[in-house]
Amino acid sequence: MCDVNQTEVTEFLILGFKGLYKYKFLLFILFLFCYLMILAGNLLIIVLVSTNHNLNTPMFYFLQHLAVADIISTTTIVPMMLNIILYDMKEVPVRICIFHLHIVSIFGFSPIILLTIMSYDRYLAICRPMHYNSIMPPHICFKMVLGSWFFNFVLSFEIIFVWQLEFCGSNTIDHFFCDFGILLELTSSDIHLLTLVSFVIDIIGSVIPFALILVSYLSIFFIIMTRSSTSGLSKAFSTCGSHLTTVCIYYGTIFMIYMPLSNDRSSSTNKFLSLLYIVVSPMMNPIIYSLRNQEIRRTLQQMLRKLYGYY
Repeated sequence: MCDVNQTEVTEFLILGFKGLYKYKFLLFILFLFCYLMILAGNLLIIVLVSTNHNLNTPMFYFLQHLAVADIISTTTIVPMMLNIILYDMKEVPVRICIFHLHIVSIFGFSPIILLTIMSYDRYLAICRPMHYNSIMPPHICFKMVLGSWFFNFVLSFEIIFVWQLEFCGSNTIDHFFCDFGILLELTSSDIHLLTLVSFVIDIIGSVIPFALILVSYLSIFFIIMTRSSTSGLSKAFSTCGSHLTTVCIYYGTIFMIYMPLSNDRSSSTNKFLSLLYIVVSPMMNPIIYSLRNQEIRRTLQQMLRKLYGYY
């Protein structure tokens, strides 16, 4: 219950990019363009993999689902951010804010889990090529992807505790969406248990997948270094390059956002770092895979030739 001199908060005021209100139309156009680029690029990956038999491999199957995860995770935040930019700030009921946070939490770990699966796929393709097809048949790939989506729902159960929190006094959220950390700062309830649960989930959902990715690439690196064939080295690097670049972008931004010194940063810095993870990474993924992957480039060229042939 709130103290006598405090009022219960029924709505949060999300400030968005305060201080940049005079540039709101420029920001709106910029982020709308980025969002459309995310949709177009990732939808192109989904269409290419779905309609071309030469991309019918586990690697591209996982890439297709990574594109789906990028679209969903971005769509949970960017439209709301655009609305806040357009109207300078936005009042959101507490329950709606927590529901939005729940949706963000459900899909927040999706790219991380899929990137972990993709690193395992690259490990098998390079380190155990003779057994690759038997270990990664289509039904196993389907179960792995299905398991990753289910795992995301399980990891989001911490938000159940957020529904029990009470908010009194301040209702200002200096961000462009309902951020979990800020809600913990605003609540008047005891958050010791929730903080512990959140820490455990972060370990399970981020640190352990990163460790698995690291182990996979250390194994790949060891195998590559023991090979004497230059062509084998080139092929191995080409198959891993795109995925490794994506992993570095995702985890680089995550570590910058959640490193211990993040509490000492300004809200503007945290917003900028959040944009790297929410907007820049999903927008860069299709570009990275299109530029670095020969199969994707070849399939895209074939599709464009067919389209131009109809005119």
